[in-house]
Amino acid sequence: MVWIRKVWKVKKGYLKIHFAVNTKTKQIVSMHVTSEKVHDGKVLKRLVKSAVKSVRVRRVLADGAYDSRENFNFLSQSGIKPVIRVRGNAVARSRGCPSRRDAVLEQKSLRSRAWGRVHRFRWVVEGVFSVVKRVFGEYVLARKFVNMVKEVVMKAYLYNIFVALTSS
Repeated sequence: MVWIRKVWKVKKGYLKIHFAVNTKTKQIVSMHVTSEKVHDGKVLKRLVKSAVKSVRVRRVLADGAYDSRENFNFLSQSGIKPVIRVRGNAVARSRGCPSRRDAVLEQKSLRSRAWGRVHRFRWVVEGVFSVVKRVFGEYVLARKFVNMVKEVVMKAYLYNIFVALTSS
């Protein structure tokens, strides 16, 4: 049983919405909706592959949930600079992933805030989530998972229209 269900006695699960956001335009360029059981790090490849179809991706800013050798290697092989916050106890052994080793060394040499400033580590995605939740609410009305996904996609599409209208 998931902790939140046990504590709050909730029977329903929740959706996890993964966004890839253009940091300049603040528009959602890729998204994926999963159940609560899917780990964030497993969705990175799908988000990036989808985003590359519509925009040029030079670097990926991500939090510690995306910290894995697999993700670092995928981004490096795709010619994308990974700017992923590594775990606090990460070690600089390469183990087949030199880009992660470089990230660990860089983050160990700089303090957390300084590293964020160097990479302009603005949590743009968190801002987008906040706006979407404030404008459309935190809940979906649909009952079936397929329809929930459609509802979330529609909200993201409307968000992009709003952002495009306000930036013009």
